[in-house]
Amino acid sequence: MPAFLHRLGRLAFRRRRRMLALWLALVAAAVVCMTAFGGTGKLDNTFSIPGSESQRALDRMKTDFPTFSGTSAQIVFTATDGQKVTGPADSARIRAALDAAGSAPQVAKVVSPFDAHTISADGTTAVAQVRYEVPQSALEPNALDELKSAVAGANQQGMRVDVGGSAFGNAPSQSHRSDIIGVGVALVILTLTFGSLLTAGIPVVTALFGVATAIFGALSLTGTVSISSTAQSLALMIGLAVGIDYALFIVSRHRFHLAHGLEPEESAALAMGTAGSAVVFAGLTVVIAMTGLTVVGIPYLTAMGLAAAGAVLIAVLVAITLLPAILGFAGTRLTPGPGSRAMRREQAVGGAGEDAVGATGDRLASGTGENVLSGTDDNVAGGTGEIVASRTGENVASRTSEHVMSRTGAHVAGAAANAAERWFRLVTRRPLLTLVAVVASLGALAWPAHDMRLALPDNGTAPSSSSQRIAFDRVGEKLGPGFNGPLLVLAVTGHSSDPTTAAQRVAATIGALPDVATVGKPVANPATHTALIQVIPDSAPSDPATKSLVNSIRDDRAAILRDTGATVQVTGSTAVSVDVAAKLNSALIPFAAVVIGLSLLLLLLVFRSLVVPLKAAAGFLLSIAATLGAVVGVFQLGHLGSLIGVDTTGPVSSFLPIILLAVLFGLAMDYEVFLVSRMRESYLRTGNPLGAVHSGARHSGRVVTAAALIMTSVFAAFLTSDSTMLKQIAFALAAGVLLDAFVIRMTFVPAVLALTRHAAWWLPKWLERCLPDLDIEGDRLGPAHAVPESVPLTPSTAD
Repeated sequence: MPAFLHRLGRLAFRRRRRMLALWLALVAAAVVCMTAFGGTGKLDNTFSIPGSESQRALDRMKTDFPTFSGTSAQIVFTATDGQKVTGPADSARIRAALDAAGSAPQVAKVVSPFDAHTISADGTTAVAQVRYEVPQSALEPNALDELKSAVAGANQQGMRVDVGGSAFGNAPSQSHRSDIIGVGVALVILTLTFGSLLTAGIPVVTALFGVATAIFGALSLTGTVSISSTAQSLALMIGLAVGIDYALFIVSRHRFHLAHGLEPEESAALAMGTAGSAVVFAGLTVVIAMTGLTVVGIPYLTAMGLAAAGAVLIAVLVAITLLPAILGFAGTRLTPGPGSRAMRREQAVGGAGEDAVGATGDRLASGTGENVLSGTDDNVAGGTGEIVASRTGENVASRTSEHVMSRTGAHVAGAAANAAERWFRLVTRRPLLTLVAVVASLGALAWPAHDMRLALPDNGTAPSSSSQRIAFDRVGEKLGPGFNGPLLVLAVTGHSSDPTTAAQRVAATIGALPDVATVGKPVANPATHTALIQVIPDSAPSDPATKSLVNSIRDDRAAILRDTGATVQVTGSTAVSVDVAAKLNSALIPFAAVVIGLSLLLLLLVFRSLVVPLKAAAGFLLSIAATLGAVVGVFQLGHLGSLIGVDTTGPVSSFLPIILLAVLFGLAMDYEVFLVSRMRESYLRTGNPLGAVHSGARHSGRVVTAAALIMTSVFAAFLTSDSTMLKQIAFALAAGVLLDAFVIRMTFVPAVLALTRHAAWWLPKWLERCLPDLDIEGDRLGPAHAVPESVPLTPSTAD
């Protein structure tokens, strides 16, 4: 892989105009395909589980009860100024509005509150139901706006009209500002990291190429496959985040090589062979994890996983093809200026920042008597006056891996440790204490997760100023919370001698169950021997009591069949939500086991160690648990929710835990590879375990820190979304990356490695012989491709 990427990087560098033209053509082709075959107007936000009871009932209702099979809306009329909706003037106004609603696009039937008796006890509120024969995803783009306009005439003095219902419950999110915010913040961080606007702009430009190709390509498929607006947004945020991060790792390595004298072409090729290999490995782990979401069997989740996996795959392709071409256009302009702060950082890492000598006995100074560091006293250790190399060029260290180090086992004194290395020194000074502090703090943060409630989002978590939220709250207050999520029971009465009586007895049996507010009169279809019964729970759609009611009806089906001769199936949006949550809960543990097992295997292959994979898996579980605890604290318990626009509490989205597992696994592997690979390289060269930990911080800490901040900023920018599900996902990913990067990778990991010392890099001989050497860092590129002797094969991270 490193040799192939080295050749590919050189080819792209030399053929940069053709490579740029190719990617421009790909973006243009994606735009053309989107215009011709898809677009945002065909996004499908329907939740379904093929083969589930609720879905089978919905499929049968399409033929037996078509007006009940689609989505529905509610028109909530509220009398003000002490009036009642039953008054002559108000009732006339309501009837006129309902007549107008019946002529709105795609409306199949309007049920008057006077006929359905959906009027509050105090007479101030009436709720009409608007039924469609198509799901929410099949509504015309302006259908709901036309419905609002049709009933707006009743919104006069003495009466307020609000429109809501399930038709509004999963509307496309508006997040077009989020990507702009994320790109802006990322550009600022990159500029501070590189000290150059030109260098900072390259990762942003290449990431935008990848995101444009992925998003336009996904939208071109909406005419043939179901893709939700959440899947589009998830692909956008992940594609943008990893696209910038992957380019950051490679550009940082390239710039480091330029600072130490390599020609741009060779520097770009070497950066591709080393950092590019790690990028390919990290990207493929994300792709595998996201593709794994397809095994759950929920189309909505499958689309999210495949869209995100496609965005990451394209980001990797951009990084290994388009990026070296862009580096070719930049040429030597990316080289830090002589005497600049950026040049001093690069030279500090490449010179005194390195270990004094490797296990092979390499010389620090040549036989001409040149000192390792130039300066006023030419000393390696300030104040001691001791010169590292004599004029005869004697070796500083023998082949027994002795090193010129301080008491902490760090690098040669005289080059100030950067911020990351100073932090690593602090956390490894008392590693056991550090581990206790990390586990205790993350455990406390994870504690709320034990009471996590999962459900699909409904209008109760919509923005407080939205029409659907106002309607939801008004209905729950005046008619009861169950009116916002009625259950539909499909009874097949063909085996009964008296179908009408059987349906009535089914309704009576269900009405006697706990948590049932009311049961509607059965609606029969004599031709198919079926009846539809509407059940209003006492509790809200997302309340655990409603889930218990659904399960109670299903558990009583044998008794109902014995007593009435009818079989029953429970469906409706609330039942679908219950089935989705149950399906995800059953898949969560097996999926987590596969993800963790995969991480153990991949890290075992990369680092050829037993401790490193086990430590990574433990840290991953800690970060997942703490992130879920934070999500529960903000969205379910309401702690600090107002800071990110959460104005009401509610359950956590059913999709969030499994999405978090998949995404955070891949991103955690990114930071693990880029940080720990430098430690392993140093340990193999020097044999000093603590010095290797500090070396990893010195060479990779700055880049990993910048990458984590960029990814967090991109995710956090999507907190401005009006979609509760997307807001929860954005918060979880932002918090997860912060915790995993800074608490786990930058604190927990060095503490474990410092505590285990040599054992951290031990692998049984028999196992080592069985495992293939992946050579992620490109060690086998050979001397012909090596950078100058003092130059490390990792990005600079010095302050």
